Amino acid sequence: MEVLDPSGVRRWIRLAADALGRARAEIDALNVFPVADGDTGTNLHLTMLSAAEAVEALPDDVEASVVWQTLSYGALVGARGNSGVIVSQALRGLADVLKDGADLRAGLARAASLAREAVARPVEGTVLSVLGAVARAVQDCDGGLAEVARRAAGAARSALRRTPEQLDVLARSGVVDAGGAGLAIILESLVAVVTGATSERFEVPAPTGRVAPMSEVGAGYEVMYLLDADDPAVAGLRRELDEMGDSLVVVGGDGLWNVHVHVDEAGPAVEAALRVGRPHRIRITYLAERTHRGGAGRGVVAVAAGDGIAALFEECGAVVVRRAPGTSPSLPDMLAAIRQAGGEVAVLPNDEGARAVAVAAAEIAREDGAVVSVLPTRATVQGLAALAVHDPLRRFDDDVVAMTDAAGHTRHGHVVVADREAVTSAGPCRPGDVLGLIDGDVAVIGARLDEVAEAVVDRMLAGGGELVTLVTGVDAPAELAVRLEHHLGRTRPDADLVVYDGEQGGYPLLIGVE
Repeated sequence: MEVLDPSGVRRWIRLAADALGRARAEIDALNVFPVADGDTGTNLHLTMLSAAEAVEALPDDVEASVVWQTLSYGALVGARGNSGVIVSQALRGLADVLKDGADLRAGLARAASLAREAVARPVEGTVLSVLGAVARAVQDCDGGLAEVARRAAGAARSALRRTPEQLDVLARSGVVDAGGAGLAIILESLVAVVTGATSERFEVPAPTGRVAPMSEVGAGYEVMYLLDADDPAVAGLRRELDEMGDSLVVVGGDGLWNVHVHVDEAGPAVEAALRVGRPHRIRITYLAERTHRGGAGRGVVAVAAGDGIAALFEECGAVVVRRAPGTSPSLPDMLAAIRQAGGEVAVLPNDEGARAVAVAAAEIAREDGAVVSVLPTRATVQGLAALAVHDPLRRFDDDVVAMTDAAGHTRHGHVVVADREAVTSAGPCRPGDVLGLIDGDVAVIGARLDEVAEAVVDRMLAGGGELVTLVTGVDAPAELAVRLEHHLGRTRPDADLVVYDGEQGGYPLLIGVE
């Protein structure tokens, strides 16, 4: 792509918003400055999502200048948090330049300049430093759009790695700047669009040390609002708010502004806005409540008994607690995972034995101020179903209800080889018999793994279902999933099939029907 046309802008902003959504929890975990409230990833995602939705609402044949102006407006009105507001101003700088057809180098220079001007007291080692490094890196680049984008993204990554050297709180916490990490993903999304790259997986540097909870020091409230006011009046408001608190960022122009500040008392910050214009969409957050909940942001903890299963949960954004087949995870491991996941945590035990440990760990975490809900998932396939509907942008209670409902509508079964004689609900079994269990009870006993698996799937589907999930274990024959796929194609062509390699021991096959 030689020119970032309206179609390219749409694809870029949507890809960036989606990538930030996937990386939200990881970026939240980096957030220790200016306040360790663990929401930078969430705020950047919501900011870019607002920009994407504004642009996508435009007609397909609209002019490029309108697309850029709409992008800027969408980011401004949807900006959340300190980093979100700064990034919205950077997008405004890009839009100011690129709407008139200028090149990306000039746009990035304008973005860095406007963003720094918006911050009352700029601090190095933040997203501002990363933006500045990007602008300097591309100013002498004489390549085309793709080369400028690549150099910008590379410079962002390099500057991000240097942020702990510039800001002591990052070095002490073992993290890079959270806002800078989000900016790197936004620029890498741009590279993917202009080069046609197929990979959409962007790395977030993991913390190298434990992030300590914030002490009760500093401003008590985060105040944000949109403000309708004449441009000349905003300079006086900026001075007044700067005297009241810190982390002040004021962005916008042409009569519409987005204001962010941390203050000891929220009322005077809103009253100051009333004296110069009309504040609306006012959001006031008590920072101590966010920083002392034992964690940051929203997360999910999932128990997994196989490497493949663990990878599946991790790809979906969950913090994974591993356990060996037939065992339960330890209480310290479960508690550490809950604390890592955030201040609002849904726990997927995926096993009856693991549930008791999860409940005990949740009680301890709640004493630290975390909000924890242990969902009634009794099997891996129920945990996968619950995580598939997880939405971090919903209210926590609503999210827990939706996940619980998805798990409850998933019947679970598994196939296992008996290792001893026993009397089961389907009759006696001997060592070497293949057992097919449905919802925890033995339903089928046979001699062949594939035949028992087919019988279990048929019985589970007899009660209704549209989606079959198969999770194969380390002892599953290579052709087992293929045979079941052919069987379903003959008997239930209307049912969808999903197959995962769970790599679990003990159970050659796990089955879910939704």
